[in-house]
Amino acid sequence: MGSIRFDKVDKVFGPKTGGMKVLEGIDLVIGEKEFVAIVGPSGCGKTTCLRMVAGFEAPSAGSVSVNGREITSPGPDRAVVFQQFALFPWKTVRENIDLGLRNKRLPRSERSDRIAGALKLMNLESHAEAFPHQLSGGMQQRVAIARAYVLDPEVLLMDEPFGALDAQTRVVMQEELVRLARRNPRTVLFITHAVEEAVYLADRVAIMTRRPGRIKEVLDVKPVRLAENWDRLARIEDVMDLESFVHLRTQIWRSLREEKGPHGV
Repeated sequence: MGSIRFDKVDKVFGPKTGGMKVLEGIDLVIGEKEFVAIVGPSGCGKTTCLRMVAGFEAPSAGSVSVNGREITSPGPDRAVVFQQFALFPWKTVRENIDLGLRNKRLPRSERSDRIAGALKLMNLESHAEAFPHQLSGGMQQRVAIARAYVLDPEVLLMDEPFGALDAQTRVVMQEELVRLARRNPRTVLFITHAVEEAVYLADRVAIMTRRPGRIKEVLDVKPVRLAENWDRLARIEDVMDLESFVHLRTQIWRSLREEKGPHGV
């Protein structure tokens, strides 16, 4: 369920000869129910990688597959959470969460049960009949995540989902996502510019070079998290004070700094 594979993937925008090469030779395997974050300089192709898994973009060379099936289009086995909440303002929280289920033509009773479960999962039960403009940014993003989870996808694709939030709300949502990932795991590909966020959330962190983006190295965070028992600490700031966390964060920053070029980091 939900393994992702990039096999020698190139991506060129425009003509193959003379176009802009964004990705080169991407090889990466994300295991079932593994949480992998990708970090890298601006313009290195992080979001392009995610869009290819989603089926919104096709590789120029190589292949991208889920569970051994090459991706040629979007599908119900993959759900995307964007930086912008993309909620319909004239629909309630419940109705926004229901949209994908309606497209799957599920019976009303099953939709109702799934929506109730998603509302409970994201602590939205008391806001089910609210409209997006009545919610904070963090609450709106909870709705967007609930809308993805309610579809029961094999793969969850998250493109800087907390980038539009203020600092305090972002921390709360990071803690919520950790809770959610432990309670209801999915295969997650997470794109972020924030190194601390990547280390805190992910099992592994893939570091990309500047354009054309390649996988420079992959750091395994999960063994460190388990050995140091990060989960015993309820607050993100306590985890970030740990020597093990600081070491990993510094290692990633040094790797990214080596990539700083005309496109920045």
